[in-house]
Amino acid sequence: MNHYRAMDNRQSAIDNPNMRILHLITRLILGGAQENTVYSCEGQLQTGHEVMLAFGPIYGPEGSLLERIKQFGMPYLVIPQMKRALDPIADIRCYRQCRQIIRAMQPDVVHTHSSKAGVIGRYAAWAERVPAVVHTIHGLPFHPYQSKLKNAIYIASERAAAKRCHAIVSVADAMTQQALDAGIGKPDQYRTIYSGMEIEPFLQASTERSAVRERLGLTEDDVVLGTVARLAELKGHDDLLDMLPNLVDKCPNVKLLWVGDGWWRERLTRRIEQLNMQDRIVMTGLVEPKEIPSLISAMDVLVHPSYREGLPRTVPQALLTGVPVASYDCDGAPEVCLEGQTGKLIPTGDTAALATALEWLVHHPTERHAMGQAGQALCREHFDKATMVQQLIALYEQLLSDKPERKV
Repeated sequence: MNHYRAMDNRQSAIDNPNMRILHLITRLILGGAQENTVYSCEGQLQTGHEVMLAFGPIYGPEGSLLERIKQFGMPYLVIPQMKRALDPIADIRCYRQCRQIIRAMQPDVVHTHSSKAGVIGRYAAWAERVPAVVHTIHGLPFHPYQSKLKNAIYIASERAAAKRCHAIVSVADAMTQQALDAGIGKPDQYRTIYSGMEIEPFLQASTERSAVRERLGLTEDDVVLGTVARLAELKGHDDLLDMLPNLVDKCPNVKLLWVGDGWWRERLTRRIEQLNMQDRIVMTGLVEPKEIPSLISAMDVLVHPSYREGLPRTVPQALLTGVPVASYDCDGAPEVCLEGQTGKLIPTGDTAALATALEWLVHHPTERHAMGQAGQALCREHFDKATMVQQLIALYEQLLSDKPERKV
């Protein structure tokens, strides 16, 4: 029996190539998942589809992409009860609000992003018999650095939600494998579509290097090791501070450039003062996304010591700028940070190995340059946002064409 709803008086999405697409995400803060989602919406609008973006309230020091979507003219809705934290009462209300939005819009596709919106949105879309329900894994909610109980809840939720969607998009092959290993979904549900970005600003950013370094108080003799990340748990800033004094002893011209802000800023600042390393670290605070390419161009190495990611956008962004990468070997990072080719991979949490890799990069400028150039060539094609948009639209069209029946 075919359990898909009738499409009212409209032609089907197969007869009419212009689809109605609803994207749902938990928060529209400055972040990789959010940027990916906004670029997807913009690209789909530009190709003639009808698109709506819905998200929960925006809060916190991480910044917001709200002004961007307003300037673009993106249709959007704020879902008041869409909250990141577990809250059964709010979650039930959010589920009802999502169903109301879906019922009013009658989309051909519901595409969910992030954990909370991903679970609630898929349940709501499935209940409303949306023809194509898609979820993107930007980063899995379960990981070794939280309690077994939380992980069990997240895994159970993701397993159930995977039964209520037709396709799961992973931003890295590693995400697919980790999800399948946890019993989430079936192999034929998964597609890897790398997270697209505006590549031209990164390709052209090297022309701004000298001016940006001067503005930041960095000299041409400094070897700048940079991060682009929220100042938050599991991003690895403490690991950099742990190994910095010894690294400075061996490499006196090293400086750190930290781009971003977050809940841990005050605590990290106190640690820097305790280490007496204020003159070694430049902290930009929160910056506009358009400033990221020029700030990366000021770096000699992008350091990404994060303990969990999907595929960290800052890694291909650095490589597009021609800057090599030193990254922890976790999740999707090894798919672009190729050991000895585009950068250095370090066992996750091994600060001694991190210091050794950074010392080598500091003392080998010719090899650094070659790695950056190789990374730029690798990332030009795979991370163009136009490529991502084309692949997503092709996936939607395939799902609508196949019209798979769901089991009751």
